[in-house]
Amino acid sequence: MTRPVIVALDLDNEKKLNELLPKLGKPENVFIKIGMELFFNEGPAIVKELSKQGYRIFLDLKMNDIPNTVYNGAKALASLGITYTTIHALGGSQMITAAKEGLIAGTPIGKNVPKLLAVTELTSISDEILHEEQNCNLSMEQQVLSLTETAKKAGADGVICSPLEVKSLRQNVGDNFLYVTPGIRPAGNAKDDQSRVATPAQAKEWGSTAIVVGRPITRATNPEAAYEAIKKEFN
Repeated sequence: MTRPVIVALDLDNEKKLNELLPKLGKPENVFIKIGMELFFNEGPAIVKELSKQGYRIFLDLKMNDIPNTVYNGAKALASLGITYTTIHALGGSQMITAAKEGLIAGTPIGKNVPKLLAVTELTSISDEILHEEQNCNLSMEQQVLSLTETAKKAGADGVICSPLEVKSLRQNVGDNFLYVTPGIRPAGNAKDDQSRVATPAQAKEWGSTAIVVGRPITRATNPEAAYEAIKKEFN
């Protein structure tokens, strides 16, 4: 089975979206990530429309609130035709369970329940920030493992983590879980604002289920060619 390469659309309006999407290829061949910028500016309607066009969608809103609020939010998102959505693992087990229950409750009959991915530590978080700002005494590896174990027990389908942590997570948490990894940079690309990065080939070697790639595709001279090259490297 082909492992997904998800294009992070770090855009803030529909005009920019419509300029980029045709450059990525046919909708049925494209898996996109919609984040806060686009969703907060254009709303749920744009997600529904893209789903109808055939795009697979990872709606990355990183919910983090009291369980009842997250339940209702997830229930609403489940009707949009998305494949993945996210919460923060730091929100705790009750919140994660509520999110999963909301997705199940809100999914239309006959449709697949969106996969719930828990964000462990953002790839922009360094060891220094973890210890000095979050006041966490665990190592990054221990912290991510702890959050992943909590997420799995609470009903999440997978986690968002750095590719550097996947091998250890698979050994400790198991293979029947999704490990979706941002922080992917093909050889020769700048790290930008990411701290923990890997190439698509390294992500494959370490066991990522899917990878998320933004600027190396969206800012390429030929986005579709860049996208296909990364798919090939990852698979």
